[in-house]
Amino acid sequence: MIQEPMLEIHPKMITGLRGIIPGGVSVKDFTAVTKINSDDSKIILDGFIKNNIGTKQDDCYYFEDGDKLKIAISLLEKGYPLDEISVVLNWRDFEGLTGEMLYEKNFAVIKNMMLTKPRMEIDVVGIRLGIAILIDCKHWKRYSSSALSTAVQKQIGRTKRYVEKTPGAVAVPVIVTLYQDKVDFIENVPIVPIFQFSSFIDEFYGNIDQMNTIGTG
Repeated sequence: MIQEPMLEIHPKMITGLRGIIPGGVSVKDFTAVTKINSDDSKIILDGFIKNNIGTKQDDCYYFEDGDKLKIAISLLEKGYPLDEISVVLNWRDFEGLTGEMLYEKNFAVIKNMMLTKPRMEIDVVGIRLGIAILIDCKHWKRYSSSALSTAVQKQIGRTKRYVEKTPGAVAVPVIVTLYQDKVDFIENVPIVPIFQFSSFIDEFYGNIDQMNTIGTG
């Protein structure tokens, strides 16, 4: 199970998120990317390792997809400004953590699944116990009800297409957001903030009758 990081927040940690890249990064590399001095860079990097984010081997620190967003969520929960944090995140960080959360909960995970005729892309697919969760990750800073409704309609369309192309499939469309403050529903499609996604998955099978479930039957 993914451990929630309890970070000791360094004043320059938001800037430091720019230096969290998959693969190995040295203190020198981190300093060059973030423009943070080497002493503070080492403190920040060692703090990530201390909180089970990334690993250290020799003089290099190694991070995976999703690690940056784990740190960002911890910063958000401690009240750091959304606008500042969003600048240093991208859609790949977001999809990486969503996929990792599903994987940790024993789902088979497919990222960036392409459907054809018509061409459609599904950000993350998680499959377990014969049910597929089809996720659209929305890395938006602001949400309007009309924008969310449009996103829901598109995801329902993708889910129907997935089911048509996958014999015997049962699938649930889901929208995962970065800045939503609570789980919401539009046309029985869950709109889930990323910091509540883990608990949403834990309760998913118990609440599936409340969701827009699409099958071939």
